[in-house]
Amino acid sequence: MAQDLRFREDGSFTIVQFTDTHFKNGEPADAQTAALMAAVLDAEQPDLVVYTGDMVEGRPSADPAAAVRLALAPVVGRGLPWAAVFGNHDDEGSLDRAALLAVQQSLPGCLSEAGPAELSGAGNYVLPVLQGDRPAALLYFLDSNSYSETWLKGYGWIRRDQIAWYLATAQDWRARAGGEPLPALAFFHIPLPEYNEVWDLYECFGEKYEAVCSPRINSGFYAALHEMGDVLGTFVGHDHINDFVGDLHGIRLCYGRGTGYNTYGREGFARGARVIRLRAGVRDFATWLRLEGGEQVTVQPRHAPEVTRAICVL
Repeated sequence: MAQDLRFREDGSFTIVQFTDTHFKNGEPADAQTAALMAAVLDAEQPDLVVYTGDMVEGRPSADPAAAVRLALAPVVGRGLPWAAVFGNHDDEGSLDRAALLAVQQSLPGCLSEAGPAELSGAGNYVLPVLQGDRPAALLYFLDSNSYSETWLKGYGWIRRDQIAWYLATAQDWRARAGGEPLPALAFFHIPLPEYNEVWDLYECFGEKYEAVCSPRINSGFYAALHEMGDVLGTFVGHDHINDFVGDLHGIRLCYGRGTGYNTYGREGFARGARVIRLRAGVRDFATWLRLEGGEQVTVQPRHAPEVTRAICVL
């Protein structure tokens, strides 16, 4: 039976986000990734670990199920609860998303769910965080899919049926909470097009060393988040050498920090993880980075807007 997530007695709830670990076949680079993950977990002592996609790199992996177990070993070995969403590389090998999810669910601490069978993708679900016996925060997990299935090529997007599910789910939880939205976070793999907007037009903190590889279609998920007013921040991966955070109209759009050594990186840009801390009863969160070698980064470099905004006055 899956365990409940709860705020601690001091009112805190801490999440470690690993992203793009890209485990393959147990190469030395995989061992290096596992060692980094172990060090981060020991330093942060989180209440939940979240993998935001590309846990494994399916095509080069001779045994994707074994790669999943390698990727999860540092977390499972510490008895921590964890949840995951899929990226665009996880199921490119011999196992599809359903089979990979079954492997996940066979391991201790797994909170990943398939979600409604009729929805696009695999793994659209929500986990409440309790304070006492009452839900006090929500964590949404969505499959951002892999690649475009239309003639317009590029990466996949969160589709309209998934957005409708989110809206209905958020409305249901708001009704349960007496009409007020519970503070929430959302985790998925591929960044929204709005990550480009926030970097270009608003103050951000962190680095952008590659293009924001968002889908070429804007399916409207950010608009749904804005309308519902519950999600305080979104957390993605996909782009290994971006780690910035920017506030777009009250929602913080956040990158994780690329974790895996068995994939591309950038010299001088250390692997690591993003850490997120919620406080019970507070509609906000703190976030920082924990990097290889144990460095904790609580203040990232400021990036000024690159484009002057034209403001329409009503």
